[in-house]
Amino acid sequence: MTVSGPPSPGIEMALRRMSDDLAASARIAEQHRLSVSGQAPTGTEQRWLNVPGQTTTSTDHRLNAPGQTTTGTDHRLNAPGQTTTGTDHRLSTSGQSSAGVRSDGGEQAAWSATAGIRVGLEAGLDGGGPLGLPRRWALAHTLAPVLAAAFANSPLRHGRPTGWRSVRQAARRTLPVHAGGGDPRAAWTAYAMGASGSGGSSPRQTLRELGRITIADLERHLAGLRPPVAARGHLELDVADHQPGDGWRVVAAVTSILLDDPRAATEAADATGHLAGEPALWERAARDALTDPVLAAAARDCFLAAYAGLARQGVSRELRDAVADFTERYVYRGRCPADDVLDQATARP
Repeated sequence: MTVSGPPSPGIEMALRRMSDDLAASARIAEQHRLSVSGQAPTGTEQRWLNVPGQTTTSTDHRLNAPGQTTTGTDHRLNAPGQTTTGTDHRLSTSGQSSAGVRSDGGEQAAWSATAGIRVGLEAGLDGGGPLGLPRRWALAHTLAPVLAAAFANSPLRHGRPTGWRSVRQAARRTLPVHAGGGDPRAAWTAYAMGASGSGGSSPRQTLRELGRITIADLERHLAGLRPPVAARGHLELDVADHQPGDGWRVVAAVTSILLDDPRAATEAADATGHLAGEPALWERAARDALTDPVLAAAARDCFLAAYAGLARQGVSRELRDAVADFTERYVYRGRCPADDVLDQATARP
């Protein structure tokens, strides 16, 4: 089921419209005696969230008819908006497997059986500065594993601990962290042309073997790519797992402000710039989350910068309090939502 909404002037308007869309979709599901299935033992909904610019919002839900069960459906949820700096947002939620990630069938099944939050933001301005495209592209890549660790929340498989705090990000454990520099457009083009699609070959291989590739095939290939950071006319970050309750709002707020507020973006770049040299960082983010001291230190600096940026932008006290509560409950304690799930799973007789 897809839920769509119009572009919104600001992150808070986008969040309100997203909430309205979710409520409306829940009512429709109830009318048809469908239920949203979740992975968390508490039964909370799983969501994906994206925030890009001047685009419509769309959400796919995993729905079960009475008496039926599913193992691989998820939510896709989008809500757009515009920041005070002129950046636009769309929030979206989905549960598709990552076509650009090499993993075995078990990992793909684990990926598709969980849900996450994709955040899309304006690509940035041509030229330098914290809001320039090169800086935003580089920051998105160094920030991505930090957010993945902070919002990790898929530690179970068939109700049992897997050894990972995020089985979704575990499929990316061999990825390097992009160091920045160079032309973002050229970097994305090189990645997209070399990434294997669902058929097992990349566009570059297809061109070498057949001498041509159709526009439709290329568009289909691009739509299926799911790296942590993607270029789709806007920046798209697909790094956060589903969150309990309205926690998807915190993901949207923190991610958007760290890239859209110039001061917060500078502070986040300072906190994460050195991570490009860290070995096995995606593996550590997926397995250890914020128990990893390097990721924990970066997360503390980033969440502090995010809260200050939200205050500067005049965001509501309610949303700032939600970010502060998450920071106090998880980030400052070296925990993530997956730790709550694991505590409950291990406490059961």
